[in-house]
Amino acid sequence: MEFQHISSGQDFRVPVIYQSYCATFPPDEQRSHEQFLKLFTNPLVKINALLDDHQHIGYLILWELSHYTYVEHFEVFPEFRSRKYGSAIMTSLRKQYPKIVLEAEPENLDETAQRRIGFYQRNGLTVIDKTYVQPSYGEGKNPINLWLLANWLPENTVHIKEELYDVVYP
Repeated sequence: MEFQHISSGQDFRVPVIYQSYCATFPPDEQRSHEQFLKLFTNPLVKINALLDDHQHIGYLILWELSHYTYVEHFEVFPEFRSRKYGSAIMTSLRKQYPKIVLEAEPENLDETAQRRIGFYQRNGLTVIDKTYVQPSYGEGKNPINLWLLANWLPENTVHIKEELYDVVYP
């Protein structure tokens, strides 16, 4: 398993990543194409291609924030799912980044959300806030009630939420 940093929006993998991103995540959880390309110029953002045996199996969009790493988007491409890649990626991620935060749909939303929360919990994350609201990504997009998860137990999630609101969202 390898994380390969993509440093330019001109990289040949970016159109494939963006197409899958748009197909996988609901519109309210997506950046516009222009916003997505701007991520490549942000020094806090790392977009990584996920490779296994030189095969591109997915991607990670990470923000290196004040005292933790925020996983904005994480996807294993559909043709590679159900092969334990997700757990391998989470293990590698936890080794590289000691404090991780991510958002997920509440488990009571539907069966997929319930499975996703279970996956994150099996891979060392705990729900740290059930009142979090992901801000809108911009005009025509809605804020979303999500849960925050982390692989450590912060004393207070207020700073985390404020930093996400101030730094990550447009």
